[in-house]
Amino acid sequence: MKKHTRSPSKKNHNVRTPGLGTLSVWAGEQNASWMGSTQVPVAHSVSFGYRDLDEWLKVAQGKKPGHIYGRNTNPTVAAFEEKVRTLEGAEAATSFASGMAAISNTLFTLLSPGDRVVSVNDTYGGTNKLFIEFLPRFQIDVTLCDTTDHAAIEAAIAKACKVLYLESPTNPTNKVIDLARLAAVAHKHGALVIVDNTFATPINQQPLKLGADLVVHSATKFLGGHADALGGAVCGSRELVSRIYHFREITGACLDPMAAYLLLRGMKTLHLRIRQQNQSALQIARFLEAHPKVAAVFYPGLESHESHTIARRQMGGYGGVLSFVLQGGFAAVKKFLPRLRYAHLAANLGAVETVAGPPATTSHVESTREERAASGIPEALIRYSVGIEDTDDLITDLQNALKSVG
Repeated sequence: MKKHTRSPSKKNHNVRTPGLGTLSVWAGEQNASWMGSTQVPVAHSVSFGYRDLDEWLKVAQGKKPGHIYGRNTNPTVAAFEEKVRTLEGAEAATSFASGMAAISNTLFTLLSPGDRVVSVNDTYGGTNKLFIEFLPRFQIDVTLCDTTDHAAIEAAIAKACKVLYLESPTNPTNKVIDLARLAAVAHKHGALVIVDNTFATPINQQPLKLGADLVVHSATKFLGGHADALGGAVCGSRELVSRIYHFREITGACLDPMAAYLLLRGMKTLHLRIRQQNQSALQIARFLEAHPKVAAVFYPGLESHESHTIARRQMGGYGGVLSFVLQGGFAAVKKFLPRLRYAHLAANLGAVETVAGPPATTSHVESTREERAASGIPEALIRYSVGIEDTDDLITDLQNALKSVG
C-alpha cells in the first residue's frame, strides 16, 4: 500500500494545483527513478534485502519506508498505486492482480456473516456473481435493487445496511446513479459506500468527492488502455485501504510488477485517450440514435438518456462506452458484428482499439440467460467500447455494417 507522500517544496514556485492531464503523466513517478532513469524501473525482485537487522525490522513493521517481499509491496507497484491515488484524490490506494480481485477482496474485507450489503441489479457480471452466488454462501445478506429506483435503494439502505456497493455508469447498460444522494443516505445509516469507477475513470468522475468511502477500478480497462495488462485498484481513506491491503497481502492477489509498469505507461495518456473517446462516443451515440435499424441506444451523454441530468451534474465527460440494440434481435447481432472492420470482437473495453460484443460473451459471460434477464440486460444488446480511431471512420464502419441488418 502506497501512503500519501509529502509534496515537493513550493519554494520559488507559483502555487497551482496540477491538472488531471499533468497528474496522469507525473503522479507517482517523481521519486521512483533509479540511477537517473526517466521512466519507472520494473523491479522484478521477489525479495528486498537488508544488512542492518534493525532497519529491516523497522521496514517490516511499517515504521520506515521500504519493501520486504513482493506479495506485500513492490517499488513499481507502489508507483502505480500512487498515480491512481493522486488521480482519485484519495488518502491511500492499494492494488490487485485484476479488477475482480479488487472488488472481491474489498467486499470480503468489509463484510462478515450476518452483515448486509445493498447494491443494484445490473452491475458487471462478475460482481453480480459475487452477490448472487458467493456472498450468500458466507451468510452475508444481499439486497439488489432496481438500478434507477433511488427511493427503493434508500429504503433498502435503511434496513441495517453495512455496505452500499454502486457502479456508475453501469456495465453494459450505462445506467447512471446519483452518487451524492445515495452516499448521504448511506452515511446517515452508518453504511460504507463503494463505487466502481471503471467506466468513468477519474478523468470523468471522482466518486470520493461525491461522498463515496472507497473507489474500485478494473485498471485493465481504461486506466491501462492498451489491453495488455491485468490489474485492479482500490482508493480511499488510509484506515479502510490499510484493512483491505492486509486482506490482500494474506490472500495473495498481488499485482505483478511488469503489469504495474504497463499500467503506469498506459496511464500517461489517460487524459488524452478519454478526451477522444468521450468525443467519439457522443457522436457515435447520436448517429446510432437516429438510425432506423437501431431500436435503442444507451449512453448518458444523450439528452434522451433517462439519467442524463444526473450524469451532466456529476460527470465531467460521459465516457467511451455505449451500448445499443438492433432491430431484428440476436439474429441481427450475428450478422452485424462480423462486418465491423474497425472493432475487435472480444471481451474487453477501454482500449485504444474499438471493441464490441454482446453481454453473453463479454460483461456477463459467466451469467446465465436468466440471470442477464433479471439484470435487465437484453440478449441482443451490443456493448461498443470506442477506441481512439478517427470518429468519422468508426461511424462509416458502423454505417456499412448496419446495411446487413434487416
